[in-house]
Amino acid sequence: MPEMKLPGPDHPITIAYNPKRVQVEYNGHVIADTRRALVLQEAGYKPVNYLPREDVDMSFLTRTERQTYCPYKGQASYYSVLMDGAFAEDAVWTYEDPYPAMAQIKDRLAFYPNKVTVREIDVGDVAGAVRDAILHTDDGAGSSQRDRWPATEKNPDAG
Repeated sequence: MPEMKLPGPDHPITIAYNPKRVQVEYNGHVIADTRRALVLQEAGYKPVNYLPREDVDMSFLTRTERQTYCPYKGQASYYSVLMDGAFAEDAVWTYEDPYPAMAQIKDRLAFYPNKVTVREIDVGDVAGAVRDAILHTDDGAGSSQRDRWPATEKNPDAG
C-alpha cells in the first residue's frame, strides 16, 4: 500500500471556504455554479476550488478509467466532459475516499482550468444590491417603485 503523508511545514496544505461564487463553463455552457466552494492551497501549487457535487451538472460528466495517487490526499478518480459534441478528457477529478487530513474534500469536484473555464465572482454586498434593485425597479412607465408607492417601513439608511 502507498505511503500516506501528513501536511506539515515541509509540505503545507490548507483548506478554506471560498467567499466568492465559483462558476465552471465548458463550450459556452455553465456546468457548475456554487457559493460553497472550498479552496485547497497545497505547497507551491496554484489554489484549487473543490465544488460540491450538488452544484455541478453531473449529466455532462462521464467517469473515466484514469486514477492517480497523491501521498497527501489519496486516490483520485476522473471524469471527462462532453457537451454539444465537444469533449474534454479527464477534465475533472475527485477524491471519493481521501486520507483523514483531507476529509473536507471528500466527494467534491475540481476542474482543470486549461480544459474548462473556472471563474470566481466577487459577490460583494448581495443584500444591499438586492435592496437597491427593489427600491429602484422601473415599473415600465419610467418611474421607480419608490416614486410610486410610499415605503411601509422607514429606510434604515435614511437616518
